[in-house]
Order: sequence, then structure tokens, then C-alpha cells
Amino acid sequence: MQTDQRIVVAMTELLRRQGYAATGVKQVIDAAGAPNGSIYHHFPGGKRKVAEAALRQSGAAYAELVASLIAPHENLVEAIEAAFVAAADDMEQAGWMNLCPVGTVAGETADAEPDLRLAAAEVFESWMTMGAQLFASYGLDDDDARSLIVALVSSLEGAFIVARTLRSREPILAAGRSMAAYAAAMPTHTVGASSGRQPAS
Repeated sequence: MQTDQRIVVAMTELLRRQGYAATGVKQVIDAAGAPNGSIYHHFPGGKRKVAEAALRQSGAAYAELVASLIAPHENLVEAIEAAFVAAADDMEQAGWMNLCPVGTVAGETADAEPDLRLAAAEVFESWMTMGAQLFASYGLDDDDARSLIVALVSSLEGAFIVARTLRSREPILAAGRSMAAYAAAMPTHTVGASSGRQPAS
């Protein structure tokens, strides 16, 4: 792996564990096994630019992960609940470490670091665009698909915070049931036979 990529991966893991303010340049260098000065060589803007790259890269990876959890299911309600169960499993197995550096950094730096807020906003918006397209393929109209993904992302991010604080799966599982019920209540139009999917309700 190239040095710049090792630096971004190291930053991502540190952001998940301890947030932006507590993460120092030396910590990133040490975690990446990179030479002194390498951050400023690859990222002239320093720590902030590495964090921006980490948010965008991890954001793209998380979008693909969520899509891979949902897309195999023919029923959207079951897919959503299963995705939240998987998230609860992963968080517990990770020792209650925050699974999402994007949400962590967004909450910590929204006012103090405008560039990071914008990077996080771009990631959230990309998730919502991709998620709305995925949910529309299950038969939801565009407005409902957008509403569902906005609610889902918001619910999951909040559930991560509460689950991490309580050291409990309960908040994530409860959020998953709520989002599944919300999806089940939405009207669907007929899904084309080529999609191989069933409506959510």
C-alpha cells in the first residue's frame, strides 16, 4: 500500500476510535508506519486534509457496505432490519468502537472546522443519493425513497452514539425495527419483473 493510502487508513481508524481533536499528526504517522514529514509531503494541508480524505474514502466504503447488505434481499423491510442487526453485531464485536468516523467527526467539528463539515456533508449527501436510488428500485417513489434514506442514516448515526455510550445492542436493534416499520408503511408502485424484487409492504 502506498504511503499516502496508509496515512489515510491510519487516520480513519484513529477518527473512529478517538475523534478528530484527540488525533495528532505523530499518532497518524506512527500508526501508518510512515516517515516523519510524510503527511505534509502527501497532504500539504496537514491533519485537516488527511481527515478530509479519510472521510471521503471511508464514506465511499460504507456506502458500498450498506448497499451490499440490503441489495441481496428481495423484501426491503427485511433488508433494513437485517442491516441494523449486522451493524449491532459489528459494533459489539469491535468492542463498542464507533463504526462511523464520518458521524463522529461531523458531530465534533460541525462548527469548529468548516472544511470537515463540508466533507462530511458531501459524504452524507452521497449516501442519501445512492440510498434513494436503491430504495426506489424496491418500488418506492422518489420522495418516499429519499425520506426513508434520510431517516435511516439519521437513525443509524444516532443509534451508534447511544449504543456506544450504553455498551448495548438495544439502541441499534430498536432503530432497525423502527426504520423497518417506517418502510413497511410506505406505499409502493409495481416493481418491474426484471428487478426480481418485491414491494416493501
